[in-house]
Amino acid sequence: MPIAILGPTASGKSAVALAVARHLGGEVVNGDPYQAIRGLAIGTGQPSVAEQEGVPHQGYGVLPLSHRPNPAAFGGLVRQWLANSREPVLVTGSGLYLRGIWDQLDALPAVAPALVERVRCWGASLSIPILHRYLAAVDADRAAALHPHDGARVQRALALHLATGRAPSGLLSGLELGVPVGWKVLVVSPGRERRRERVAARVAAQIRAGWPEEVSGLLAAGHAEDLEVLRPLGYAAWMAGGPSGVIQAAVVQETQAYAKRQATWFRNQLQEAPIWDPDAESLQAAFERLGLP
Repeated sequence: MPIAILGPTASGKSAVALAVARHLGGEVVNGDPYQAIRGLAIGTGQPSVAEQEGVPHQGYGVLPLSHRPNPAAFGGLVRQWLANSREPVLVTGSGLYLRGIWDQLDALPAVAPALVERVRCWGASLSIPILHRYLAAVDADRAAALHPHDGARVQRALALHLATGRAPSGLLSGLELGVPVGWKVLVVSPGRERRRERVAARVAAQIRAGWPEEVSGLLAAGHAEDLEVLRPLGYAAWMAGGPSGVIQAAVVQETQAYAKRQATWFRNQLQEAPIWDPDAESLQAAFERLGLP
């Protein structure tokens, strides 16, 4: 029976997944599309060999920077990893990609390239935050799930709206939602203030580990366009440059906002899933909620 350990960025879900996999003699399977891409190890938090502690991990750093994440396609890939794993323990913080993994997405309609280009031009001339405000007017739910500067996803959502006349969140609303039959799920959810503290500590640790140098190396290798299209969390701030303290503060703020949206999604969309607070409860309590011996 597969297990999914879910939760916002910096919640500690990867450590829980590792502990569960070790307890079961199983494997950790990545469900984050950005952690699956090579070259983004530090900024996306891919577990190092030392952090894997001898437990098999699947799906980390295996896709090229030219890869363009798609919830349905990535979901199919993760299902392959799960099928090829012994006692798999899935770990992810993305609700949309989790639905792709669980095959809970409707097929998205095709959007004419001319319409995509029109929306891109609007973004260039009006700014992405303005397009985000327009998206909020036609689909408050989808806008709430996206950062106001997430150009790729904001433009994609607007293009879908213009092509179909429907709210993008409706197109992404899925089929039968909730936890699929046969899955055990745990949502790792620190309290609000601890979540913010955890994010700040994580960003500081990533900087000490060489995140700015990772970005500089990618730019020197000619991957600026890949990073601009992919828009992995925090990378745009390092690409823009400036005093390191200012960049760090911006990345922390962006990540805290993202973690808040993640926590809200899991709370609203998976109400039946058991919740575990890593700062207030023992690991044994997490095992008990998963029904583990």
